[in-house]
Amino acid sequence: MSVAKFTPYDLKLVEPTFKSNLTDLIIELDYLRKKPLGGSTHPKVFFQLKHIFHTLESIGSARIEGNRTTIAEYIETKLDDEVNVSSGIQEIQNIEKAMEFVEENIQDNPINTLFISELHKMIVDGLSVPPYGEGDSNPGIYRKNNLKINQSSHLPPDHFRVGDYMKELFDFISVDNSPKYDLLKAAIAHHRFVWIHPYGNGNGRTVRLFTYAMLVKTGFNVNVGRIINPTAVFCSNRNDYYENLSKADLGTDEGILEWCEYVLKGLKDEIEKIDKLSDYEYLKKEILIPTINHSLERKYITEIESKILKKVIEIQVVQATDVKEFFKGKHSSEISRQIKKLIDKKMIIPENDGMRKYIIRFDNNFLLRGIIKTLGEKGFLPIRD
Repeated sequence: MSVAKFTPYDLKLVEPTFKSNLTDLIIELDYLRKKPLGGSTHPKVFFQLKHIFHTLESIGSARIEGNRTTIAEYIETKLDDEVNVSSGIQEIQNIEKAMEFVEENIQDNPINTLFISELHKMIVDGLSVPPYGEGDSNPGIYRKNNLKINQSSHLPPDHFRVGDYMKELFDFISVDNSPKYDLLKAAIAHHRFVWIHPYGNGNGRTVRLFTYAMLVKTGFNVNVGRIINPTAVFCSNRNDYYENLSKADLGTDEGILEWCEYVLKGLKDEIEKIDKLSDYEYLKKEILIPTINHSLERKYITEIESKILKKVIEIQVVQATDVKEFFKGKHSSEISRQIKKLIDKKMIIPENDGMRKYIIRFDNNFLLRGIIKTLGEKGFLPIRD
């Protein structure tokens, strides 16, 4: 690789030609953004799926930076409070917390220095500084030294110019352009952030949250039944990610447009794929029922628990009378005991507090192993162990 060098260029909104593939992608993504989801999956079930994809997003983002924690290892921390929390596990937990912070705060706050500083602090919280860990000695503060990016021909700007470049970036994303430019701006801003490399460490993890925040703020709203998993675009092939970033490093219109096409194509594929999960018939048949079968085969659940859970999955919301068929000749108290056991094992949960109607729960119990396995078999996992 040639010696890394700094090549300045002006940050601007580069526009594709009308006939380009990139324009087609922008149009298709704008349709997806405005498309009413109206999915048939129960909102509380869908929320559990969103939580799982937050986990996968966080693992993927950490893995890009070299974290070796497997999906299976991290899932075990969800199931056992006594599992040792290594630095790799904590790094992923930090990303999950930062994603929650984005969702809770992005609509009421601008994406600016303060917001990104808070994300960076959360990302590196409690982690040792390099070379012993993935923390930063100055959390939330722009770097005070020059640095190089491993295996990159791009040399980030001198540290004393970082503040000005970041101000330019925040000004760029805050300009009130037509909504048709939102996705272009998100892709261009992602590259520019990496190009600046504003922090001493944790830039990759922070920029992917930055991109997530931009997408949510511009209408890919995760609070109305959509799951977005932008890191999946980058983590399925880390080499492609870095190669496409490098195409934009010189600041040519051609290189930046290639980068944007790479980002938006991946984003469109991910959104269309994950939107399938809002269709309950698909979710039931392809994910949930196979999960119960998997769990029964491995004796995580009993035969009677399997029957009850399949009934819950079949009609989404059940009450005691719906499962009487599995307890012929038994007293109603036996039904109550079985339901309580499933509640205690976190496999069903009341639909509403104080109600005796229940929905499936799989985000924090042994069913999660089966969910992850089935999602992987159906191509929903952005990374493979």
